[in-house]
Amino acid sequence: MYSKFFKRIFDIFASIIAIVIFSSIFIFVTIALFFANQGKPFFFQERPGKKGKIFKIIKFKTMNDKKDSFGNLLSDAERLTNIGSFVRKTSLDEIPQLINVLKGDMSLVGPRPLLPQYLHLYSNFQNRRHEVKPGITGWAQVNGRNAISWEKKFEYDVWYVENISFKIDFKIIYLTIIKVLKSDGINPNDVSLTEPFIGN
Repeated sequence: MYSKFFKRIFDIFASIIAIVIFSSIFIFVTIALFFANQGKPFFFQERPGKKGKIFKIIKFKTMNDKKDSFGNLLSDAERLTNIGSFVRKTSLDEIPQLINVLKGDMSLVGPRPLLPQYLHLYSNFQNRRHEVKPGITGWAQVNGRNAISWEKKFEYDVWYVENISFKIDFKIIYLTIIKVLKSDGINPNDVSLTEPFIGN
């Protein structure tokens, strides 16, 4: 009952509250990134949602689009702006995903949405992560985040799918807040924290 009905109500209610609480921060970061990224404060990228349906995830854009003399983008570290580093360190770059939650693309809690090019690489077990909506945070994120293997992440994702409850969602949100406050598992200077998934 919770996963089929009340979870969506909880998502909407909690997202609206979070947007109100973070509204001033949202506006400040948007303006700062607007100037830091030549008028582009947001980053949009296609990600697979429930049942693999593609949607566009919204995040704050923490890197500019500067290129070298050959027209190639500079490295991630070179393009990461000062305000972008701060936004990433404090996990503020995830705030715009509350819009995805309100739209119904995502949930507050669920397996993190990965890249579309990974879809054909999943085993039947791993693909079970798409039986539910992806989340801003999830069981894998509070149990190691980028410090654990792909195999372990998928195990945590599927465990969540099989054990969804309000109690678990509340626990994950609580643990996420603690980790964000401690900047646990966050590297603000590099986005390439995990090797690309290449299948089993």
